[in-house]
Amino acid sequence: MANNKKQPNPIDIHVGSRIRLRRTMLGMSQEKLGEALGITFQQVQKYEKGTNRVGASRLQNIAAILGVPVSFFFEDAPGDNGEVSATGMSENSSSYVVNFLSSSEGLQLNRAFVKISDSKIRRRIIDLVKALAAEADDS
Repeated sequence: MANNKKQPNPIDIHVGSRIRLRRTMLGMSQEKLGEALGITFQQVQKYEKGTNRVGASRLQNIAAILGVPVSFFFEDAPGDNGEVSATGMSENSSSYVVNFLSSSEGLQLNRAFVKISDSKIRRRIIDLVKALAAEADDS
């Protein structure tokens, strides 16, 4: 017997993964996003997996809650062909950022870094990280 279970569309999966990325970047739970949207966390879960397609008005609402333009959810979408995105980043550089922010360390570093209000201290941290990376390259 053939498997008639419909596979999620790759774009729906991508949009869902971008919703999850932004939500986790903000440290927001699925439950909190669901409450803001007036839906259950299970529905948010289905959107994030791409199992359920996000309608246009709901996506606009999600974008407003998460503080990003709707175009954020489509950056590096399948079929993008490496063109420059709305952020001015190529697919490869944007994918690198997504991969970094999807890691536990990247997420923790980003959350802590954005809490530092003094720009001089942020600059010194960047200089420190560059120095450590150069030291690692020399080894």
